[in-house]
Amino acid sequence: MATRRVFLKAWQLSCLANLAALHGLQDDFELHPPDLLLFYNLTQVREADCRAFTHRAAQGDTELLANLPDQRAALRRVALDCLGGPRLRLSASDLLLLGVLVCDMDASSIVAADPRVLQNLQRCRRLTAPQQAALNTLLAGGGTVLGPPGSWNLKGLQALGPLATYISSSLWMQVQQAVGLDFFGSMVATYRAGRLSQRDARRFVTGFLKAKAESVSSRPKRGTGRPCIRGDITAATLHDDLFLVHYDCAQLGACLGGRALKAHLEPLLQHPLPAECQRVVKAKLARVYPRGVPEEQLRLITSLVYLYSRSEIGQWNITSIDTVVALLASDVALENQTEAVLQKYLDHNGTLSGALLLAIGGSRLCWMSARQIQAIRPSEFRLAGALDISSCPQSRKDVLYAKAREAFGGTGTTAAYYHFMRPYLGGAPVEELRHLVQANVSMDIDTFTNLNPRVLQNLTVSNVTTLLGQNVGDLQKARSHPTISSWLRSLNRSALGELGLDADPAGLRGPGRPTTATPTTTPQGPYPAPTSGRPGIDAPTSGSPPARLGYLPLAVALPSGLLWLLYWGTPGLRQDRSWGTRTMASEDGAGPAPRAGKPGPVGGGGHVPYPGGLQGCPPPTSSSRDTELE
Repeated sequence: MATRRVFLKAWQLSCLANLAALHGLQDDFELHPPDLLLFYNLTQVREADCRAFTHRAAQGDTELLANLPDQRAALRRVALDCLGGPRLRLSASDLLLLGVLVCDMDASSIVAADPRVLQNLQRCRRLTAPQQAALNTLLAGGGTVLGPPGSWNLKGLQALGPLATYISSSLWMQVQQAVGLDFFGSMVATYRAGRLSQRDARRFVTGFLKAKAESVSSRPKRGTGRPCIRGDITAATLHDDLFLVHYDCAQLGACLGGRALKAHLEPLLQHPLPAECQRVVKAKLARVYPRGVPEEQLRLITSLVYLYSRSEIGQWNITSIDTVVALLASDVALENQTEAVLQKYLDHNGTLSGALLLAIGGSRLCWMSARQIQAIRPSEFRLAGALDISSCPQSRKDVLYAKAREAFGGTGTTAAYYHFMRPYLGGAPVEELRHLVQANVSMDIDTFTNLNPRVLQNLTVSNVTTLLGQNVGDLQKARSHPTISSWLRSLNRSALGELGLDADPAGLRGPGRPTTATPTTTPQGPYPAPTSGRPGIDAPTSGSPPARLGYLPLAVALPSGLLWLLYWGTPGLRQDRSWGTRTMASEDGAGPAPRAGKPGPVGGGGHVPYPGGLQGCPPPTSSSRDTELE
């Protein structure tokens, strides 16, 4: 296992953190991966270890704490306590300690910080609008390593990494033209090589081209029907990384002929076209293909899918699973497009197979119609395994729960049943949850926060305490989560006391001392508004993109004591060491059917063995990609 990296999701990390706290292993934090430290019981961190603990935890991915807003806020409070309390200006050494926690700072704290705060901001998954404004204020001031905008060079801009995509058009106007063009070409090349996301690339291109347009005083007006000035668009034209600099959207419309569009659609759409240019391409495709885009071209227009209506998709001919995956795997299509694309595939005798469901991801289930979900065969649903449907609306969670019950209801033991049903319990009725209470499953906090809030209201304090088991302490880490806070508001003070909670939502304190002051580096909010299922910077996306999975180099990450718990801490485990494969009930319940997965010994290419039903940590399934190896 020393040569392998195991990817764990938030619910798995929180479970491991609770085991470590339960068995007194938190003092070994220097051996543990940063992502695991994010979930630790901060009240058990000794004051003498505060700085070392914070420095290591701040190297993790705080996006994993999406369902634990109070834990994320508590980490920041602990970090500021380590610094001696809130301060008006964070020094370079302060920033080194804070690491990724700087991503929760407000704009004023970023502007006031040492200019080396750029190194911290590079680790942020995304910046809020105020943080973007603060970044541009810092860059405009000339106090960073780049100097004033007029002196920027290609190497300095490339060193900014993804932060360069947030540079405003007003700053680009101050950059030397040759430097700006060189950097533009390098960013487009990076995007075309697949090393820059579509969202980031289009944000950068839109800002840069806006600056270029504003700097040209004699810019012709749009909509005048002006002829092609730049010359016909050819294959050579499209392979130029500066194509979008030479051809604005009006010139794209004027210079792109029908034959060139049909012949060179792929290289054209490999450029991060602004939304206006995408609409130009869509209109030209409609003229070239008045009866609908042919299937061989559909696989190339994934970035345009969001522009098409249901009736337009109804003209398409979708016969291949590869076409479906190409159209939906890019996470651009929204609800109407997803349902329409799948329906066209089903109309041609297509099947919603487990392989297809895995390829398009769990978020796509959110946008399928109830009828389409019901059409999935139980055997195929079992092959798809534990898909992430946490971003689905409640109505879809309810339908998917019913489908999961149909697929997994014949599973032999309660532990195995819970393992397969866990991702779909957001649609479970109160009777199901009460059954799980009796089964003593120790539900993780991520699953708990995704339960139906209305159903949760019907559970008593005793129900919840038993349901969460050893994870009940995680309520403190997530009490500001909407699902949990609505339930807690229905309880009186004595009931909160039974749960080990005080009446103050900020009751979680740092190591060894109470918090006595409110830090100036406050986050944007205790529970950020979800972005799933909403348009990105200039294109819609569907569902919730999976958070980056924290990886654990296990030989370094877990001390022998915790590994011992994982493998031998479950009663009866010594009698069952069949690590490579698992079985489950067949569709008709007559006997076990082999599960999809990759059996094999530890030393081979198979999955890391995860035997038994460790209480509070249901074994991850390979088909669900809860655990992946590289």
